[in-house]
Amino acid sequence: MRKASSKVREDAAGYYNRRGVLRDVEEESVEFTLEDDLRARILRGTRPRRLQNISIKLDPVQIHALRKLAVMKSTPYQALIRQWLAERLRQELHLAR
Repeated sequence: MRKASSKVREDAAGYYNRRGVLRDVEEESVEFTLEDDLRARILRGTRPRRLQNISIKLDPVQIHALRKLAVMKSTPYQALIRQWLAERLRQELHLAR
């Protein structure tokens, strides 16, 4: 019979506090910039697209929900994920359309 682990999972903040790495992080804003030409091509939608495969672990319930929503929107679920990701990136990077 296996013994139950006595380790208790701690949250990320607790882990990093215990490891002492948070003192190395500076509370400064980070500026993310794109080259003017690349930014203009992205905003115009004329940037050549090359897709790259990645691997990501998702909860099966999330995958099921994504596929259902994609069917409702008549779009492939991976295209829907890419669309949502692109929208969020524009928001986070403050890129106007």
